Amino acid sequence: MSKDIKDPTSGFSTYVATLCGRLGIPQDYGLQRNLPLQPECPQPVSIGKDLFDREQFLAEDAAGAWLNLQKAASKDGIELQVVSAYRPVEYQAGIVQRKLDAGIAIDDILKVSAAPGFSEHHSGRALDLTTPGFEVLEEEFELSLAFAWLLNHAHEFGFRLSYPRDNPHGVAYEPWHWYWQDRSI
Repeated sequence: MSKDIKDPTSGFSTYVATLCGRLGIPQDYGLQRNLPLQPECPQPVSIGKDLFDREQFLAEDAAGAWLNLQKAASKDGIELQVVSAYRPVEYQAGIVQRKLDAGIAIDDILKVSAAPGFSEHHSGRALDLTTPGFEVLEEEFELSLAFAWLLNHAHEFGFRLSYPRDNPHGVAYEPWHWYWQDRSI
């Protein structure tokens, strides 16, 4: 695929629509869910290894905010671990395709996974987090001291919980998913 196809100024929405069409995702998915397109971060920077020893990346400003948040949490005795960060559109499409191949209906997939092109992970500003002693990407994370710390302090570093219970996007509750919003915008 050529780089210009993924550039939001030259056909990104067409690329996403074509990709979603191949996966059986409704054309009006973004409108139905009130989710904007999330163009890919052009130059993600390393934030180190995740829980599974894979190198992870974020947009440069988000990376700095994350490292400051993680350091502050550590000072308070809270260990935050990265499960996932930046993901390209094609990677998200692969997640959806693997679930389809496993026989899961697209409507069920879209309750727990954003459609390619609409995941905050594409922006390089989203993190999935955990802490020792808790299963990754499970609601039980909300019972952790780490989650309580994030609720009280993440906003100080520009992070917000994207998908609280009963969110307007129809996305399952994700206490582990945090998004950095540039406060200068």
